[in-house]
Amino acid sequence: MVTTTELTGPRRAEAIDDLHELLLKGAYFELHRRRIPHNEIDDLAHDAANDALVAVLNKLDTFRGQSRFTTWAYKFVLLEAAVKARKRAWQGREVVLEDAIDSRPSTHELLDQSETLRAVRDAMQTELSEHQRAVLIAVALDGVPIDVLAERMGKTRGALYKTLHDARRKLRARLDA
Repeated sequence: MVTTTELTGPRRAEAIDDLHELLLKGAYFELHRRRIPHNEIDDLAHDAANDALVAVLNKLDTFRGQSRFTTWAYKFVLLEAAVKARKRAWQGREVVLEDAIDSRPSTHELLDQSETLRAVRDAMQTELSEHQRAVLIAVALDGVPIDVLAERMGKTRGALYKTLHDARRKLRARLDA
C-alpha cells in the first residue's frame, strides 16, 4: 500500500486528479438519483466533488484501510452531493425562525385538542430557550433540513443536532414529571 507521504510531486497531483474524477462521477450519480434538473447538475456536481476532495485530503490520516480507499472516499462525495441537493431544494424558500407556536394557528388548534399536546406546548415555552424552541420548530414542525437551517443560522450541523438533543431531553424530562 502506498502511503500519502510516498506520493510527491507529479505522482501526487496525478493521484489527486484521478480521485477528483472518481468523486465527480459519484456526484453526478447521486444528483441524477435525486432527480436534479440537468441544467443545474453540472455546477452542483463539481461543487460536491471539490468539497469532497478537500474533505478526503483533510481526513487522509483517518483512513484505516478496512475498506478500499475508493469506497471510503466515495462516501464523502455522496454526503456532499446530498447536502448540495437538499440546500438547492430550499434555495429561495424562507425559513422562519421566530417563535412559530404563536404564529401557526393550525399548530394551536392541534395543541388545544389534546392535553398531551398542551403539555408539550407548555414545556416548550417554559423549559426551552428561544434558540432551542426555534430550532425544534423549524426542524420538527416545519420540516427544514438541518443542513439548510445550519447554513441560514451560521451554525454547524453538529451544534444544531446538540440543540435538538438538549431540547428533546428537556421536554421528555418535563413530560415524565
